[in-house]
Amino acid sequence: MAKAGYSTTTGAAVALSAATAKTVLAVLAPAQFGVDLRGFTLSLDGATSTAVPAFWELCTLTGASNSTPGTGNSTGTVLQEYGRTITPGFVSFYASTSEPTVLAAIDGDYIPVFNGLVIRDWPFNAGPDNAVSTGFAIRVTAPATVNVRATFRFERA
Repeated sequence: MAKAGYSTTTGAAVALSAATAKTVLAVLAPAQFGVDLRGFTLSLDGATSTAVPAFWELCTLTGASNSTPGTGNSTGTVLQEYGRTITPGFVSFYASTSEPTVLAAIDGDYIPVFNGLVIRDWPFNAGPDNAVSTGFAIRVTAPATVNVRATFRFERA
C-alpha cells in the first residue's frame, strides 16, 4: 500500500512558563483514519548550561476539549512531504494557552534546556498510532522560562 507522509511544526518559538506543563504541538486525525507517528523533534533554547533540565512527554490526545485549532492555541499547518497527493484531513495546533483534554503520556524523559535536542524516529511499522478523531501531543514542563520548538512527522493509519 502506498503511503502519504505529512509533517507539522510549531510556527514560532513557544514560550514556556516556569514549572507549568504546556502542550507545545499537537496533531489530530479526521474521522476517516488515524495518525501513524513516524517521528518527532524537540529543541529548547536555554542560555544557562547549569539550568535544571525540562521534562518532555509524548501524549495521546482525545481532543475532547481545548483542541480546536485557533481556539486557546495557534493553528498549525500540515504539509504533505511524500506520497500521492490527497486531502490530508489532519489538523494541528501549537502553543496551547488552555491545556487540551484528555492527554495520556506514552513516553517522556528529561532534556537539557541549554541547547537541548530530542530526535525520535521509529523504524518502519514500529511507531505509535491511534484511532480516528484522536491524535498526539508533545507537552513540556520546564523549571525556568525558555522557548521550545517541535515537529511531528506522520502518516495516515
